[in-house]
Amino acid sequence: MLKGISPAVSPELLKTLAEMGHGDEIVFSDAHFPGHTFNSRVIRADGVSAEALLQGVIPLFELDAYATPVVMMQAVPGDTLDPEVETAYRAALRYEGEIERVERFAFYERAKKAYAVVITGQTAKYGNVILKKGVTPLG
Repeated sequence: MLKGISPAVSPELLKTLAEMGHGDEIVFSDAHFPGHTFNSRVIRADGVSAEALLQGVIPLFELDAYATPVVMMQAVPGDTLDPEVETAYRAALRYEGEIERVERFAFYERAKKAYAVVITGQTAKYGNVILKKGVTPLG
């Protein structure tokens, strides 16, 4: 274990975050997400809540300041979102800015291009979020 790093953040996830560059995206998906279908770099975090992972990652990860850095899947027509999911993710990320909502298949296309997919233990529907990495400020 390292001091100051959440135990929810595995060594593999820590390495992945360090490898990412400005503008790279990482998906934190719910447990139902077909991550292995869409991306060859998949990190399993079964049993770890998405909120715990987001809370552990955000002190280590600068969100992009030049584009909307948080993206979530919108509900399929006729279905509904649980507003508590977004509320919990915002709190975990300490983020009050805009969240882009994208259609399911557009979200899948972004997952294909993402640097990695982290499959969490999140069981709520539409519990998928993409984070876009920014530039770490000096000092």
